[in-house]
Amino acid sequence: MAYEIEITPEGLRHLRKLPEKVEAAVKEVLGGPATIDTLFLVGDKLSQELPAGADVLEATKLFIGFNEAGERIGVAVEEWTPGFAAEVRLMVGFNPTTGALTGFKVLAQTETPGLGDKIAKDTSFASRFMGKIVNPLKGTKNPTTDPSTVQTLTGATISSKAVIKVINKAVETWKPRLEAYEKGGGK
Repeated sequence: MAYEIEITPEGLRHLRKLPEKVEAAVKEVLGGPATIDTLFLVGDKLSQELPAGADVLEATKLFIGFNEAGERIGVAVEEWTPGFAAEVRLMVGFNPTTGALTGFKVLAQTETPGLGDKIAKDTSFASRFMGKIVNPLKGTKNPTTDPSTVQTLTGATISSKAVIKVINKAVETWKPRLEAYEKGGGK
């Protein structure tokens, strides 16, 4: 278990307990941010405060990454959808201003060994998503230069489509929440 002390925009110190796997995934999909701020989902709105009585490990969170200059470099969220064998759970990183993906990391999957599990094991698959624009993201069996289309894995179409579905769901769900939070005075 990793402990991280963060300074929120208001200067309050919060002790955050993040499972090491989640913390590492956030850092990976955001490209190694200098600092990370955590927002919690309370009802359908984002808040800097953990809901009363909620467990920090169980709370639904959005992570905001900042560079050394304090500029936002992206956000990361955990999202899931059913795959071929079971649920596919990802940490998805994206730029909320442009909708461009900064990366994804498979947190959990039990897809078919040698086929569907390539969503986690084949690094070239994950690299196909970098910089793609979720508008929404689509998949194709052929190589593509389309900024909103990614080439799926041969023999693992359902698993590939599950990854695309999770990414689309993450951006479609969390981008408006973050925009509403920022319009309401959050930073």
